Amino acid sequence: MALTKKIAIPLIILTAAAFAGGGWYAWQHRGHDHGAGGETAQAKVQYTCSMHPFIIKDRPGTCPICGMELIKKVDGAAGGEMTAEQKQQTEMLGHVSLSPTQRVMANVATVEAKRASLSKEINAVGIVQFDQSRQAKVTAWIAGRLDKLHVTKVGDIVSKERPVAEVYSPDLVASQQEYLLAVKSRDQLKSSSIPSIAGSGEGLVASARQRLMLFGVKESQIADLERAGKPNIRLPIYTPLSGVVIEKMMQQGQYVNTGDVLFNIADLSRVWVEVEVYENEFPNIHIGQEVEIRSQSFPGRPFTGRIAYIYPFLDPKTRTVKARVEMANPGMKLKPDMFVNAVIKVPLGTAIVVPVTAVIDTGKRKVVWVESDPGMFEPRDVQTGQQTDDMVQILSGLKVGDKVAVSGGYLIDSESQLKGGAGQDHSQHTGAKPEGKGQPSPAGHEGHGATPQPVKPAPVKKSLNMDDMKM
Repeated sequence: MALTKKIAIPLIILTAAAFAGGGWYAWQHRGHDHGAGGETAQAKVQYTCSMHPFIIKDRPGTCPICGMELIKKVDGAAGGEMTAEQKQQTEMLGHVSLSPTQRVMANVATVEAKRASLSKEINAVGIVQFDQSRQAKVTAWIAGRLDKLHVTKVGDIVSKERPVAEVYSPDLVASQQEYLLAVKSRDQLKSSSIPSIAGSGEGLVASARQRLMLFGVKESQIADLERAGKPNIRLPIYTPLSGVVIEKMMQQGQYVNTGDVLFNIADLSRVWVEVEVYENEFPNIHIGQEVEIRSQSFPGRPFTGRIAYIYPFLDPKTRTVKARVEMANPGMKLKPDMFVNAVIKVPLGTAIVVPVTAVIDTGKRKVVWVESDPGMFEPRDVQTGQQTDDMVQILSGLKVGDKVAVSGGYLIDSESQLKGGAGQDHSQHTGAKPEGKGQPSPAGHEGHGATPQPVKPAPVKKSLNMDDMKM
C-alpha cells in the first residue's frame, strides 16, 4: 500500500507539470497560430476580369460578359510589401486584354516600330517676282527729240544688239563735228618735228572721244563716224540687256531731257519666287536648299529652284518669314505676280518612327499602346521629335520591333480608364508604388511576435460599387 502511494504521487506531479507546460506553450504561440491562419486565408487566390473588375471567381477561366481570360485578383501582401508576383499583377491592372472578336469590333490594328529615314515636307505659298538683277531702264543720255521708236508697245522683245530708238540732238551733232576736226588735226600735226605739237593732236582726239562716250555713243559708232567722215543726225539708243518691255514711257516725236526713262526692260528667262514660311518651320530651311514649285496653270509639271536668300525679318501680320527662290523659267511660263505653291523637303536623318495615329497626346504626356503579348496591350510613355504628315519620330520609350496600336488606341485607353488602369496615372503605368502607401503598421499583442496585418493598396475608384459580387 505504501509502495502504491510512492508511485502514484510522482505520476500525478509529472502529469500536472506536463499539462502546465503544454498550456504555457500553447499560450505563448497562439499569436503565431493566428498569423498563420491569416496567411492561409490571405493565400487564397481569386480571379477577376480586367475589364469587368466586379467579376470575381475562385478559379481561372473566362469572363462571362466579354469572354476575356481572368487574371489574379491582388489584395495586397503581408507586412505591406508586395511579392514579385503581386507586383506583376498590379502592373497587369494597367494592361488591357482583347480577344480576337474584340479586336475586330474595335478595329484595332498594329504595326512594328521601325528605324527609317524620315523627311519632312514644308508647304508654303509664294509669288513669282522679277529677277531684280535682270531688270534695266533705257534712259536718254542726252537731251533731244525722239525721231524714231523701234519699240511701239509693252511686251515687245528687245535685244541689246539692236537699237530701240533714235534721237536727234544738236549737242550730239556738234560733238561729232568736234571729233572729226580733232581727227583731222591729229593727222596734220603728227608730221611735225616738235614732239609737243605732234602729241597734242592725240590729246584732242581723246578728249572729243570721251565727250561722245559720255553721250552714250558706243566705240563701234565712233569707228563708223571716223570712217564716214560726217556726223550722224540721229543717234541710235540701245538697251543694256535683252528681254521684254514691261513699261513704255515715251512716244515718237517727244522731246526728252538727259536722264529721262524711255523703257523698262526685264529678262524673264529667270525669275524669283518669294515663298512665305511660318515661324515655327523656317529654322528647317537654309540657303541652297532645293524647292519644288507647283502652279495651278501647269498641273503635273513642277518647276525646281533653290533658296538663294532668307530675309532677316518676320512679317508681324502673317507671322511668316520670306525666302527667295531663284529658278529658271523655260518658255517664260511663270509670270510675275503669279501665285504658286512651294514644297521644301527637309531630311531629318534616321530614327525610330511610328504612324502619327499611334501616339495619344494627353496634353501632359504622350502615350503609345504596345502589344506586349498576343491580345495584351500595355501603355508606354514616349518622347516624340519631328513629325511628318503620317509618321512621327520617337526619341525614347520604344525600341525597334515593338508592336504599337495604330488604330483603336483611344478605345483601348478608354477601356483602361474605365477599369481604373494605367491609362490615367503615370505611376500606375510603370507599376511604381505610390508614396506613403503600403507602409507596415503594428498589429497583434506586444511581446508575442504577432505578424503585422497586411495593408491593402488604395482602392481603385469604380463607377459601380459591386466589388463583393461573385459569379
